[in-house]
Formats: sequence, C-alpha cells, structure tokens
Amino acid sequence: MQSITILDGGMGRELERRGAPFKQPEWSALAMMEAPDTVKEVHKAFIAAGSRVITTNSYALVPFHIGEEVFQQRVTELVIESARVAREAAEEANQDVKVAGSLAPLFGSYRADLYEADRAEQIARPIIEALAPRVDLWLNETQSLLAETLQIKALVDEIDGQHKPYWVSFTLEDAEVTDQPRLRSGETVKEAVAAMAKAGVNGILFNCCQPEIIADAIQISKDVLSKINDQIQLGAYANAFPPQPKNATANDGLDELRKDLSPDSYLVWAQRWKEQGATLIGGCCGIGPEHIKALSEHL
Repeated sequence: MQSITILDGGMGRELERRGAPFKQPEWSALAMMEAPDTVKEVHKAFIAAGSRVITTNSYALVPFHIGEEVFQQRVTELVIESARVAREAAEEANQDVKVAGSLAPLFGSYRADLYEADRAEQIARPIIEALAPRVDLWLNETQSLLAETLQIKALVDEIDGQHKPYWVSFTLEDAEVTDQPRLRSGETVKEAVAAMAKAGVNGILFNCCQPEIIADAIQISKDVLSKINDQIQLGAYANAFPPQPKNATANDGLDELRKDLSPDSYLVWAQRWKEQGATLIGGCCGIGPEHIKALSEHL
C-alpha cells in the first residue's frame, strides 16, 4: 500500500479565525493583498499539524472575487506573492514540504453554468505563468466542468516546460441524491476520471463537497483506473459545509459550517478513503489545523 501524503486544510476560514481581513467578494484574496504574513502563518500552522503539501493562496485571485480592474492591474504581483509566502513557510519547516500551485475555477466555485470558453485563457494564463517557476506541482481544484478542466490542463502543458506533477480535483453534486456521483455540471465521475487519465494527470481528487459523497467517487475512480492507469493517485479533501445547491452564490456571504465534523469524525471519513485507495488526503473549507493534525497522527 502506498504511503499517505497529508495535504493542508481550508485557508479562508483559518485566516478569518486569526483576524486577517476577510470579507466577500474578495474572500481569501483580501489577506493576500493586505496581510500576507498571516497567510504565511496559516501555511506554517498546517505544516506544524502535519501537512506535507501546502497550496498557494491563489484560489480567489480571479475576477470573480477581486474584480476585473484589480485583476488586470495586480494579478501577477498577487500570485507571485502567494507563491512567495508558501515557499518561505515550506523552506522554514524541518520537513520536506511541497508547494502546490492552486488553479481555481475561473468563473466561480460550483458554477459550471458560468463558464466562458473564450475568456478562460485570458484569466488563467497570467496565473499559470506566475506560478510555473515557483511551485513544485499543480492542483487544479474545485472543478465542476470537464471543458474548463481540460482547457486549464492544456494551458499548463503549454506553459510549464518542466512538466511538474499535475493533480486535478473535482467538486461533486451533494445537494441532490443521484444514481451515481456526478460533477456539479452533471457529468459523471466515470466520465471525468476517464478524461483525466487520457489527459495525463498524476492525481485525481475530490474536494469542496461533503465527505459522505466522496467515498463512492473514490471507489468508482479506482475501478475505472484499474482498467486504464492504476498509477494515477487518488485523493480527497472535503469541506464542512452543508449540501450546496447548483445555484450557490459564493460571493453573497459566508456559509454556515456543520457542527458534526470534529477532527475525530472527519478522521473516520479519511480512514475510509484510505481503505478505498486514496493516498492524497487533506481538508477544504472549514477543515483546520486541528483536523489535519488528527489525519497526520492516525494515517
């Protein structure tokens, strides 16, 4: 059995907990603009808890969160800063810690319906170009739609001459029970896994959805990959939100967190993912250093 790599947890809620400037629509990007030292503190807290892969705080550095004007003026500067503080936190650790470059949904989390193919490259290219020389691997996260995922992967293949490891993480429909796990676009996990294997990714994960729905997705992914490419790693990092509807409005305010996902209860789900073959395990929104510490100590 492969060893488990412990990822980090949710950046935004931990920034808020530490008193960093934090509001919508900027969300975690506001701390990148006004309190980068606090971002570094959060990275270090996750490392101290056991994370061996931390993710750049570049998720919200898209027009959807920071607006068109700020994006045009500051995107490269802010993305480089997100990589700088992550790299410093990793290098100051007494452990081998990798930095993953976060590539987020370009038009808003959960909103496959807002995807604009003709604008995607304009947004993604400066982010990828700024991260490429500064990260150890790529994490294209919270993806809802295969078309956007494949477009971002093609851009990274073009820009990243070093061909760093590439992980893609899908968010799953969790507000409605369906016959099988699906992306928020309605595309099936089977379709997504087959497409990603063909695209040449190194890892397939599921994030920013409830832990209950992820277990089935991992099992399906393992079954599909056993026939295609069993060298692709599987992983998961769930959130602590209640189920999110298809028309979720990520910029309207902060979602309430579930009360039942304590570190111990989250660990139960992580152990199940591990038993199913997941080797990349962490947390998303609302999953803090205390959860990551439980994962690190027991997995």
